[in-house]
Amino acid sequence: MTNLSVKFGKLNFKNPVVMASGTFGFGKEYERIYDIQKLGGICTKGITLNKRDGNSGIRVWETSSGMLNSVGLENPGMDKFIKEYNDYLKSLDLVSIVNIGGSTIDEYIESVEIACKNDVDAIELNISCPNVKQGGIAFGIKTDIARQVVRKARDICNVPLIVKLSPNAENIVDMALMCEEEGADGVSLVNTFMAMAINIDKRKAIFDNIYAGLSGPCIKPIALRMVHQVCKNVSIPVMGMGGITNYKDALEFIMVGATCIQVGTANFINPRIGIDIINGIKDYMEKENIKSLDEIRGII
Repeated sequence: MTNLSVKFGKLNFKNPVVMASGTFGFGKEYERIYDIQKLGGICTKGITLNKRDGNSGIRVWETSSGMLNSVGLENPGMDKFIKEYNDYLKSLDLVSIVNIGGSTIDEYIESVEIACKNDVDAIELNISCPNVKQGGIAFGIKTDIARQVVRKARDICNVPLIVKLSPNAENIVDMALMCEEEGADGVSLVNTFMAMAINIDKRKAIFDNIYAGLSGPCIKPIALRMVHQVCKNVSIPVMGMGGITNYKDALEFIMVGATCIQVGTANFINPRIGIDIINGIKDYMEKENIKSLDEIRGII
């Protein structure tokens, strides 16, 4: 029998397909389209301690083989998330991972404390957020700054802690090694690349914030390289993502060492992409007589 289940530290996934933060809401938005409990897991939309309205102006812009977004972490805040969505997520037969962001270390820690008190399955710590006390540079750029938030989150976190890494980090391998040293249960990568777009008629940037996050198929070869480098240097499990649009892409990330994969932008192209990828992986395994993904994980 073909077995798609995977073990990510202490977390057991029925299959390796997880929906990426910011592209799947809180799950309810997609349950009218298909049975989302067939997925391995869901990463929630990014949650901050307090409600955020997000960025002004244009938020999404299509580019060649990809998408730019400048949503700005619009979300209801941690308390409202717990009140309105947490029980629903816990009722699902899949792993629900709460993605947490913040503007200061204190905000991160308070959000982690609230999430842990409410028995979430796991936390994905999004360190790509701007650090307002460090002039706006993202926590995930410099390893020494990222270490502070990871260490303090680990100290008070009693559920599996996954750190989501930015591809804009000065050294992605060093960042992943730091997360392992500080006790993270795993890492996920890559988040969006910093990019921009111009309106030549208005002679100005498309986005009010000038820069935005680039995702989609155009980033896959770079993301794949980064996931491969990290997997070869850490012993904790890795969730790989970046431009996955079909089962072949997913298998590439698994072959370079990822335990699970996350699917993001592809949800906007095909809302049923999660099921399609699961079925594609299963068919491939049956055709190739592969009983477990362990047989091909990290073979590259």
